Amino acid sequence: MPSIDATRSKHVRVRIKDIAEKAGVSTGTVDRVIHNRGNVAPKVKEHVEKVMMEMGYKRNIIASTLAYNKTHRIAALIFEQEDPYWKQIHQGVDRALEATQHYGVTVDTFFCDQGSPAMFQNLVEEVLDSRPDGVLVAPLFLKEGRDFLQKCHRLSIPVAIINTQVPKARALCYIGQDSYQSGVIAARLLNFGMKKRATVLLLNLDPGPTNAQHLVDKERGFRDYFKEIDGKSIRVLSENFERYHDLKALRLRFLQILEEHPDLAGIFVTNSRAYLLLKALEHQYIDDLVIVGFDLVDPNIRNLKSNRINFIINQNPMLQGYLGVINLVNHLILRQEVAQIQYLPLDIVVRENCDYYTRTSVTYPTVIY
Repeated sequence: MPSIDATRSKHVRVRIKDIAEKAGVSTGTVDRVIHNRGNVAPKVKEHVEKVMMEMGYKRNIIASTLAYNKTHRIAALIFEQEDPYWKQIHQGVDRALEATQHYGVTVDTFFCDQGSPAMFQNLVEEVLDSRPDGVLVAPLFLKEGRDFLQKCHRLSIPVAIINTQVPKARALCYIGQDSYQSGVIAARLLNFGMKKRATVLLLNLDPGPTNAQHLVDKERGFRDYFKEIDGKSIRVLSENFERYHDLKALRLRFLQILEEHPDLAGIFVTNSRAYLLLKALEHQYIDDLVIVGFDLVDPNIRNLKSNRINFIINQNPMLQGYLGVINLVNHLILRQEVAQIQYLPLDIVVRENCDYYTRTSVTYPTVIY
């Protein structure tokens, strides 16, 4: 037969007054502990929390939010909304907002140009001036990203990082790919069926790859894999092409590389823009090449299905945006522990399994309690 206390915790709403009486403190002290307002001695706080646990008290977050008319403001600093990759991240942020707005959550989104560290710095000041309760950021620019994270740390603003992991960042959490392993996987895919002597190209179609930590880590993993292969001599070329929208210039540069390295056997495009390379080239230049792309954006999917891209590594940008906001809500409102490193699975997608990723969408909770 259950004890009286156990029955009470299941069937009777535990009031602040009940907790205060059992703990031998005032209702004001219990209220400060519940809402984490400070001004409570550590030993007293620990005692009250123990009593709350024994009595089965569960805080009604929604009622508390409404009662105190509290709005929790999150600032999201991400990149161009019209880019197919960043559009998915923005969609994930929107879905998380829909699932948490009953807690009084709002998200202010700041869009940056991927080629402008200066714009990123200016937006950092705008974000901080807006006094957010939490920040979601993709710190593509390593130096500027580190400076931003340090400022948030000094101001005690929790930060959820997506897309680009920053070494030794004092942030709430990182959600996204293991960029080093992404490079290793891409190299392994290219290595299948490759001759003993060949050249492979690591192609960055990005406006500022030398200052993008995730691209630096991908290249390191890519090169390390080929260094460790026995019985083969694989030359790794690295090309940073910043004017990726200039398809004529991209085509001329690629043909120059092909002329200089006629044994070119494979290409790894390190971000979501593999489709731009294929758009710039005629079929005869790529028919004998293995191409590994990144991210399941629509133009990449079309090239995968037409056999112009052989493999796509999927890091699920929509889930990154969604989980970035959810982790901040878990920390700020639900007072839950948040894992500091949250690597998402790196899916290897080919033409034969592509529809499983595009037709069967991940189901995101519409409401988070």
